[in-house]
Amino acid sequence: MLGLFGPIGMPEMLIILAIVILIFGANRLPELGKGIGAGIKNFKSGIKGDDK
Repeated sequence: MLGLFGPIGMPEMLIILAIVILIFGANRLPELGKGIGAGIKNFKSGIKGDDK
């Protein structure tokens, strides 16, 4: 049965998280999350045609 992320299980998710922490560092993760969230928000508003 496929889970939430398809064939990726919890051990694979933990390995990916560990690699991300090694690459970016624990201190930059919140910054990275904010940037990704802002990018998604801008993309969605651009698709809808909202000009703010």
